[in-house]
Amino acid sequence: MEQAHSELTIHTPGQGLIEITGELVDWVMHQNIQSGLLTLFIRHTSASLTIQENADPDVLLDLARFFSRLTDAPANTYRHRAEGPDDMPAHIRSTLTDVSLAVPVFNGRPVLGTWQGIYLFEHRSRAHVRKIHLHLIGN
Repeated sequence: MEQAHSELTIHTPGQGLIEITGELVDWVMHQNIQSGLLTLFIRHTSASLTIQENADPDVLLDLARFFSRLTDAPANTYRHRAEGPDDMPAHIRSTLTDVSLAVPVFNGRPVLGTWQGIYLFEHRSRAHVRKIHLHLIGN
């Protein structure tokens, strides 16, 4: 059994979904592991990870709009505003999505459906630097 670890650094422009599939596929292909499991963990409480459609950009726009309607509220709605009015909504969005993903690896590549991509979901309105820990285990 082999293992590989790395950390992916993503500079986000602000709120939205940033596809990271290509970077992950490249990293996995260079690890010399043909069959196993890739685990991704984002080290933040106001951003998350998701697997979503990567063919029609309207899906990403609709997801962003849905989460805005779900969590955006007048500034005095939430007590936690330490880093601004988008602070608590970002934590709520992160709670409703995933901070870790497990993706099977076969033939040296992550196994994804035809229209699936892996995304970092930035929940804050301003730019951030996000860290994603990668762990690959297999043969």
